[in-house]
Amino acid sequence: MSMVEQAKIAPVEIARDLTDTDLRAALAAGWSDFKANPAFGLFFAFFYVLGGMALYFGLFARGEVAWFIPIAAGFPLFAPFAAVGLYEVSRRREAGEKMEWGAILGALRGRGDEQLLVMGVVVLLIFGFWIILARGVFAIFMAQSGIGGASLALLGSGSGIMMLIIGSIIGALVALALFSITVVSLPMLMDRNVDFITAIIVSMEAVRSNPQTMLKWAGIIAVGLFAAMLPLFLGLFIVLPVLGHATWHIYRRVVAAPT
Repeated sequence: MSMVEQAKIAPVEIARDLTDTDLRAALAAGWSDFKANPAFGLFFAFFYVLGGMALYFGLFARGEVAWFIPIAAGFPLFAPFAAVGLYEVSRRREAGEKMEWGAILGALRGRGDEQLLVMGVVVLLIFGFWIILARGVFAIFMAQSGIGGASLALLGSGSGIMMLIIGSIIGALVALALFSITVVSLPMLMDRNVDFITAIIVSMEAVRSNPQTMLKWAGIIAVGLFAAMLPLFLGLFIVLPVLGHATWHIYRRVVAAPT
């Protein structure tokens, strides 16, 4: 890779020539990682699936199942953070290190400097911001029904359709913003001794330097997770681990190894 194809962001160099071929290679590597160590992928996906089911049936029991739509739309925002343990699995396989549950679970704490924990708080705040926006959009278009009386039937009305369109646009912008700050930063915080601000800057620069390919990767993640959630979240047992492992390989392709 030539220097022309790199952007320098201390303390790393960022590739600027990411292609569709790299995305296919990352997905293939992600599938290979999952097949080689399925127990870890299924373990981390289990909690994500369990959370989704609990959310759905909880809202259904309260008669507010329509609220599941904006919440489910924001649910993938947690996917990069849920995949941190999978990054460690891929790193260990790449380095030829032994797969140990203690070390892999310990990766959820990052490098012991709480930087990953801070990123988790950032993700939670952004998710909370999305829910506030979703409630605001609902109030604007469906105020006559009462904010707590959401039903699926209302979504078929003219106001309901407009609400879904506007809400989808806003949700896509929020998701893209979160994707930009996490797609590289989370695996980087697990892999290197950097602060979360530096990791976020590197992640945003990686997206800025490879806009078309990174947007395609964001689309693959969004479509994959959405499709996996349709059969009661069960598809996430496969999709989440594969995408998590693949994201590690995207990170390794974009961020140059230390010299």
